[in-house]
Amino acid sequence: MYFTLDAIRNIKLYQNKKGYRFSVDALLLYSFVNLRRAERIADLGAGSGIVGILLAKKYQDSEVVLIEIQDSLAVLAEKNVLLNNLKKRVYVVKADIKTLTPPTLPLVRGGIRWGHFDLVVSNPPFRRQKTGLISPTDEKAIARHEIKLRLEDLILAAHALLKSKGRFCMIYHPSRLAELIDALRKKHLEPKRLRFVHSTLKTEAKMVLVEAVKDGRAEMKIEKPFCIYREDGRYTDEMNELY
Repeated sequence: MYFTLDAIRNIKLYQNKKGYRFSVDALLLYSFVNLRRAERIADLGAGSGIVGILLAKKYQDSEVVLIEIQDSLAVLAEKNVLLNNLKKRVYVVKADIKTLTPPTLPLVRGGIRWGHFDLVVSNPPFRRQKTGLISPTDEKAIARHEIKLRLEDLILAAHALLKSKGRFCMIYHPSRLAELIDALRKKHLEPKRLRFVHSTLKTEAKMVLVEAVKDGRAEMKIEKPFCIYREDGRYTDEMNELY
């Protein structure tokens, strides 16, 4: 498979030319994280590593674990960790997220422990298997459709990995927001912040950013919308800042 070498913000990234490639969703998720400090971070479904690597650059005293099930993407994530000189703090674990929950996870596996993380992030597949067009490339299909990972499995893993009061940040589709909030609360992950992403102010939300706190109290803040484009079709100032 052919690669491209891309630069985004303060990192460089190898990506498969015809496989799964990061989108603006990854940058939105990265920018949504607002912790003052984070020592241990896990990225569930890390792909080629963009979100975890950006967070490692932001939180320079942190250790980051990139968890990815697909061989091709895990290999790229390893390359990208080396490319960005982060091999002392960022680790890639090739694993099925469903195996990271009790009782299947050993006490220690590649730096992964139950109740160990301050922050867990995820840009998961949000399309059900029988909805939307299934990509002819498996790498893309697995990243976008719930072929190997259901929402319930993702939340179970996040809950297992987070310490009490740790935060789980993810980006998801608004059409499944009610389902997401219900699933989070069932696992004692209380939604605390929501931010809707729109193409413009006049369009409906295309994505939603959610932060939940393990064992948090019931209280939610709805942040101002994130708009990608101005009315004239140019990027908004906030969008330009992302890049």
